[in-house]
Amino acid sequence: MNRYFKEFLHRGLMFGGFGPIVMGIVYAVLSQTISDFSLTGNQMLLAVVSTYIIAFIQAGASVFNQIEHWSLPKSMLFHFLLLYVTYSVCYVVNSWIPFEPIVLIIFSLIFVVIYLVVWITVYFSLKLTSKKMNEKLK
Repeated sequence: MNRYFKEFLHRGLMFGGFGPIVMGIVYAVLSQTISDFSLTGNQMLLAVVSTYIIAFIQAGASVFNQIEHWSLPKSMLFHFLLLYVTYSVCYVVNSWIPFEPIVLIIFSLIFVVIYLVVWITVYFSLKLTSKKMNEKLK
């Protein structure tokens, strides 16, 4: 089996459980603050499975940055597309967002902006860290 695929699975399995934990905390807070908040067993199961899938993919997808023979744009494109498809499908399947063109466009724009903000922040953080390390080496 491909070493990157193994690493993807390993990272996903290590961190996948955090999604349902966060979902459980959010639902616990909502049930305490919204008087008529309730979910069916099927809705709860779908939410648990979906948040696990999201967390699994999110953690596993970091392996794309480790593939040495891929360029940075290629690894970021694969990372972005995998996350975008996963989040979009899970959000629509759970009815967290309606399957309507305008909503999907808004969701997509927000997703792209947040994705770019996160990666720009990571880029500048790494750049600053490497600059500090280089200064210490001098």
